[in-house]
Amino acid sequence: MKIATTYDNGNIFQHFGRTESFKIYNIEDGKIVSSEIIGSNGTGHGALAGLLANESIDVLICGGIGGGAQAALNEAGIEFVSGASGNADEAVEAYLKGELVSAGTNCDHHHGGEEGHSCGEHGCGHHHDNGEEDEDCGQECGSGCSGCGTHGTGIQHHRNWGRKVKTHYTGTLNDGTKFDSSYDRGEPIEFICGAGMMIPGYDMAVADMEPGQTVEVHLAPEQAYGMPRRDMIFTVETAQFPGAESLETGDKAYLYSQNGQPFPVKVIARDETTVTFDANHELAGKELNFVIELVEVEE
Repeated sequence: MKIATTYDNGNIFQHFGRTESFKIYNIEDGKIVSSEIIGSNGTGHGALAGLLANESIDVLICGGIGGGAQAALNEAGIEFVSGASGNADEAVEAYLKGELVSAGTNCDHHHGGEEGHSCGEHGCGHHHDNGEEDEDCGQECGSGCSGCGTHGTGIQHHRNWGRKVKTHYTGTLNDGTKFDSSYDRGEPIEFICGAGMMIPGYDMAVADMEPGQTVEVHLAPEQAYGMPRRDMIFTVETAQFPGAESLETGDKAYLYSQNGQPFPVKVIARDETTVTFDANHELAGKELNFVIELVEVEE
């Protein structure tokens, strides 16, 4: 396994698109066995993502990162953990212990990434082209800018952080509509707390709970599936997708990323030659309410 960090004088550099160096770590059996520092040798999301792909990087740890950079990394098959700062070596060690929390958009489903789509990007190679470049956040760390998440150390210390837990939950909208419930399926969900398998607000709600405890939480969109994004809406030629001619507006379908992972989309428009998909999560932009019961924590 190989991990890269944006790098500047021992620390995590805060803007992926502007980093001049990466520190590369070779990992064996969950431990750092060697490391080296390389120059970025290029500018722009595609060039940097391509550089990391050529180095066979599996995971990138960085500070601020924009949607365009996320798209390039997803297409290169590189996992990213954003919102990290401070000492680069310590950040990598924290990641290996399951203690490093990504501040980037988390599009996994609240019950364990059910739909498996790449976070924040449709990744099928047909990106919406509106003539705008989605740059990384240019504001200083701690300014609370949108698009980068909440900057911080990325290292959290909570009772259940990095531990496998089982929870039951019921999720409702503000009008009382139930959108999901593990009780209805008859079994709790299992995940590693703080590993990015859940939406951020759910992870944090569970972080310090004790087995048998039940809590009620209200999550703003930023703590759940974020706000709907324009770059998640894209138009493709019908001829490129066998069977697309039968799709109608409102239909749901699955496309595949360049890494072969399926992700759900909704048809929002079509004509004789094209179809327009929306890959935003169906709960994007919504406030969510959860009743969460912590069933078990693996020792």
